[in-house]
Amino acid sequence: MGVKLHRFRQKKEDSDGNSKMVQCVDVRPVFIAMQKNGMLDEKTLFSTRDSMKNTIDTMGSSLVKTTGIAYAIACDKAAGVDVDKIQKTYLVYAGLKMVGMALLMGVVTVLVGFFASKVAAGIGMTLRENVFKKVVGFSNAEMDRFSTASLITRSTNDIQQIQMVSVMLLRMVAYAPILGIGGVLKVVQTGAGMGWIIVLAIIVIIGYVLLLMSSAMPKFKLMQKLVDRINLVSREILTGLSVIRAFGREDTEEERFDAANKDLTKTTLFTNRVMTFMMPGMMMIMNVLTVGIVWFGAKKIDAGSMQVGAMTAFITYAMMIVMSFLMLTMMSIMLPRAAVAAERIDEVIQTESSIVDIDEPETLTTHNGRIAFEHVCFRYPGATEDVLHDIDFVAEPGKTTAIIGSTGCGKSTLVNLIPRLYDVTDGKITLDGKDIRRIAMSDLREEIGYVPQKGILFSGTIASNLRFGKGDATEEEIERAADIAQATEFIDVKEDRYDSAIAQGGSNVSGGQKQRLAIARAIAKNPKICIFDDSFSALDLKTDAALRGALSENVTDSTIIIVAQRISTILHAEQILVLDEGRIVGKGTHEELLEHCEVYRQIAESQLSASELGMEESEVTMHE
Repeated sequence: MGVKLHRFRQKKEDSDGNSKMVQCVDVRPVFIAMQKNGMLDEKTLFSTRDSMKNTIDTMGSSLVKTTGIAYAIACDKAAGVDVDKIQKTYLVYAGLKMVGMALLMGVVTVLVGFFASKVAAGIGMTLRENVFKKVVGFSNAEMDRFSTASLITRSTNDIQQIQMVSVMLLRMVAYAPILGIGGVLKVVQTGAGMGWIIVLAIIVIIGYVLLLMSSAMPKFKLMQKLVDRINLVSREILTGLSVIRAFGREDTEEERFDAANKDLTKTTLFTNRVMTFMMPGMMMIMNVLTVGIVWFGAKKIDAGSMQVGAMTAFITYAMMIVMSFLMLTMMSIMLPRAAVAAERIDEVIQTESSIVDIDEPETLTTHNGRIAFEHVCFRYPGATEDVLHDIDFVAEPGKTTAIIGSTGCGKSTLVNLIPRLYDVTDGKITLDGKDIRRIAMSDLREEIGYVPQKGILFSGTIASNLRFGKGDATEEEIERAADIAQATEFIDVKEDRYDSAIAQGGSNVSGGQKQRLAIARAIAKNPKICIFDDSFSALDLKTDAALRGALSENVTDSTIIIVAQRISTILHAEQILVLDEGRIVGKGTHEELLEHCEVYRQIAESQLSASELGMEESEVTMHE
């Protein structure tokens, strides 16, 4: 007809309700030319337009589109175009793209899992390292505050909770917002005008989750305390199993464990039952949301303001948004307990030891080992009364200072002040003239060989235990220390001698052997100050006498401080301190104290005969 047609691009809405740019052709010049040529009058034109509009409305846009595609294919085939080849090529291309995307997603999923696990394991390792370093630096006051059982739970169970949640956070919580934001953008693009339904659904979801959390959170906090308790009970029962059996308390201890176990089980069941409402509630919200979208979408479709495809797309994107919130709420099952665990770990990490080095500690210039207590008082943290009052004495190098007194009078507390396991409340302790609080703890403790009341050994060998205080000790040095401690008699009969294995806690050696190895460990360090905190009580009198004799002969230049219960152990000490209710009530040699200290005389007379004490029977009777 000689009419030139013009192409142009225009924004149109597709069957899914999405707006996109399409290419159009302006055919109005064709109809104008037909009118001019008399081929089409105005009445026929309007009639044809109305007829086409009714047909399109009846068929629907999707059917019209399908019909158009079918007509285009028929035209292509009529023109000799190989439509089948074009379609197969497109299918292969699209299929390969889908396979490629699936493989990429698979690889990315594996990498996300790998890196999330690696990061979480790193977090767990760092937390365990920080907690361990902090706990190792705690003084006895902090250890008493937290308890060993609680610190074990915090270092294991609590950190494990955080590690598990870290994996989930990286894999799900980081992914959910991307999914949700993408869904919101797509919903806005549909232009369906039903965004308020999704907003309402999100508000309901958040309210529902908060309701469940408010019910479960207090129980999550209680749960960790109950884990501490069951850990404590288990530890006590397993440690004291022999005592429990000896007293026939198996049934009672089983009931005690059962009570702790049931308390934890009840709390766990409550929290789990609360959380079981999470998934059904979320599914209910999702289904109600779908019904709401269909209900209001159907009305819009009926009014002609929305296409069926737009409603379907809206439902898909709405589910995408809700699924992202569902992922976040699934995390809420684990997050409360992990939050409690994090608080407990943070409490340990943020707790500063009450005993720390000063900013600029003084350096020890002399290493004689002279210890002086200058009017020292001490009370335990949180206590209202002092347990030690005005302690004043000097322990000289090359001499033995012994401390004796009734049970609970403060003997162990006094010697624990020397290595700064506790700090004095008043007064001061000096080492070679310097206040021990102004000396670096590493330097102070390098001067001290400490044998605690209860001999503690570590898993390894006899040699590794004897080298505990001095890692570079030679074979000769550890053999000399064992000989002084009277430990060679049982070491030499072992097949591997110093390479013999020591079980955890020294459970494969007797109490006396354990104590002698603990004494040998302190001597092997060759310290300037040797502290024996009632370390001879597990030894028989013969071994006790031989050990003291060996000490006096071989350890001649060190300051020796002995806490003892037996008079025979401290009989020949150059200085004996008599403690009574935290006060020094006697100071001097054995003979001086027998004459002037009533408390010492009573202890001596209860343990030794008059002849052993060098007293006449009449003197004993007179004192009685």
